[in-house]
Amino acid sequence: MRKCINLLLITIMCLFAHSSFAVSIHFNSLGYLPNQPKVATVSSEFESFQLVDAKSGKVVFENKTSEPVSQSDINVTVRFADFSAVTTVGTYFIKVSDSVKSPAFPISNNVYNSAFYTSMRAFYLWRCGTAVDGTHNGAHFSHEACHLEDGWLDSIGYPNKQKDGVGGWHDAGDHGKYVVNAGITVGMMFVAWEQFNNKLKDYNFDLPKSKSKLPDFLEEIKWETDWLLKMTYPDGSGRVSHKLTRTNFEGFVLPELDTEKRYFTVWSSAATADFVAVMAQAARYFKPYDKAYAQKCLDAAVLSYNFLKINPEDHKFEHRGFSTGGYQSADDDDRIWAAAELWETTGNAEYLADLETRLTNYNKKVDEVWDWGGVKNMAAFCYIQSKRSGKNEKLLSEVKKQAIEIANTIVSKAKADVFARPLGEYYWGSNGTVVRQVYNLQVANSIQPDKKYVETSLDAIAHIFGRNVYGRSQVTGIGINPPMNPHDRRSGGDTVVEPWAGYLVGGGTKATDWQDDWKSYSTNEVAINWQAALVYALAWFIE
Repeated sequence: MRKCINLLLITIMCLFAHSSFAVSIHFNSLGYLPNQPKVATVSSEFESFQLVDAKSGKVVFENKTSEPVSQSDINVTVRFADFSAVTTVGTYFIKVSDSVKSPAFPISNNVYNSAFYTSMRAFYLWRCGTAVDGTHNGAHFSHEACHLEDGWLDSIGYPNKQKDGVGGWHDAGDHGKYVVNAGITVGMMFVAWEQFNNKLKDYNFDLPKSKSKLPDFLEEIKWETDWLLKMTYPDGSGRVSHKLTRTNFEGFVLPELDTEKRYFTVWSSAATADFVAVMAQAARYFKPYDKAYAQKCLDAAVLSYNFLKINPEDHKFEHRGFSTGGYQSADDDDRIWAAAELWETTGNAEYLADLETRLTNYNKKVDEVWDWGGVKNMAAFCYIQSKRSGKNEKLLSEVKKQAIEIANTIVSKAKADVFARPLGEYYWGSNGTVVRQVYNLQVANSIQPDKKYVETSLDAIAHIFGRNVYGRSQVTGIGINPPMNPHDRRSGGDTVVEPWAGYLVGGGTKATDWQDDWKSYSTNEVAINWQAALVYALAWFIE
C-alpha cells in the first residue's frame, strides 16, 4: 500500500479539519439548482441559520431551523435549514453560529456537470487492455496496458488454448471482468443515452482519439460491448462465459503487474441472457453511427436468445476452482430483460409474447430495491416507456400502476429520513441502489409527472454528496471530504496519495458502519454497476 505514516497523518488532519462541518451541517456539497428545493440537515442545537454570499460576506437569507426531529437507526436528533427561497445564482455558505459554517457551494444550473464528467470518465480509467491516464485536481493517475493475454480456454474444455478476451472494463476493486455485472452497467448507461442523449451527444470526455464517429458517451460504452462480444463460446453456440478472471483475487497492484493467467469460465444462463439484453440495446443505439456493428450486435443477441430458448433451465455458474466474484443469479429476471430489449429493437411479436408471458407471471412486477441480481425493472421499464404498439393494455396498466406505487414508496421513505435517503435499508453496495432508484422515479415521472419524483431524485444525489450521516461525499475526489482509501487495487497499488477520482463507494451495510478503509471491501469498494447508476442519476440533471 502507498499509505505511509506521514501521509496517513495528513489524511487524519484533513478529516479533523472538516469535522465541524461533518458533525454540524450535512448538505449537498455539489450545490443546488436555482429553482429546486434547497435543504440542509443541521445539529439540533442550532435553532436558526444564515445563508451568506461567499464573495461579499453579506447575509442573503436567514431563518429559523425546523423543530427537532429524531431518527433511531442512526441515533441523531437534527433540524432542517430550508433556503429554497434563494434562487439567485452565486456561491454561498451556511452559517449556524459564529464558529460553525459549511464550506462554500454554488447555486447554479450546472452544479452537476463537473461531477458527471468525472464520474463518466472514470469508466475510461477502468479500461482493461490499454494504457490509461488522467488528471484530477492536480493528481495524475495512470497505468500501462494490462491483461494482454486474456484469456485462456482451459476451464471450458480447450486445454492450453487462448481466445481474444482483451478489453472491457475492470469490474470493481479487483481487475476481473464479469458479464452479469457488465449487463446492468451497460444497460443503465444505454438507458441514460436513450433518455438524455440530447444533452449527452455533444459531451466531450477527453477520450483517446479514435477513427470512430461515435459520440464520446457511446464510444466509452463500446469499449465494453466490444469485450462482451468476445465472451461468447468459440463453438458458435451462443453460450456466454460468466466471467474472465484469474482463479483467485490479485493483490493490491496496478493492473499491468497482475500477470497471472486469466481464464474464460463456464457459461451461465444469467450471463447469456444479460448479454442478449445489452447486445439488443447496442444494436439500437449504435445503428445511426455504425450499421455493420449494430447488425453484428443484433445477430449475437438473436443467436444467444435462441440458445436460451432451447435450453430453458436455470444454468448456474459453476466455480470449478475459481474464488473470484461469483455474481450468482437466478435467470428469470435476466431472461425477461433479454426478451424486452429484443422486442424493443426488432418489434418481433415472438419477443413481445415472451416478455408479456413472463411479466404476467410476476405478481410483483416492479421492484423497489434492485441491482445486478434482479434486473426485472429493466424489462418492466422498457415495456412502459416503449413507443411500440401491440402491448397488452391491461398488463401495461398494471405495470404502470406498480411503478407509480413503488416510486411513491421511495418518495415517502426519503421524506421520513432526516438525510432524505430514499432507500430504507442497508447492504453491500446500497449507495448504488440509492442512485439507481432515480430510474424508478424518472419512469414514474414519465407516466404521471409530479415534482416530488424530481425532488426525491435530487435528494438521492444530495445524499451521496454529503447530506448523509457522515457529512461526507461518497465519491472519490468529488465533494466534501470524499473517500481517501477505497477498496480499489489501482488506488492501493500506485504511489499517488489521492485515490483515483470519480468513483462511488458502496457505503455502509448498516446505518452507521461505513469505513473509509481499503480493507473494508463490504463498505468501501468501487464497482461498475454502482458507477453506472451514479452516471444515470447525474445525467438527468446536467445542463
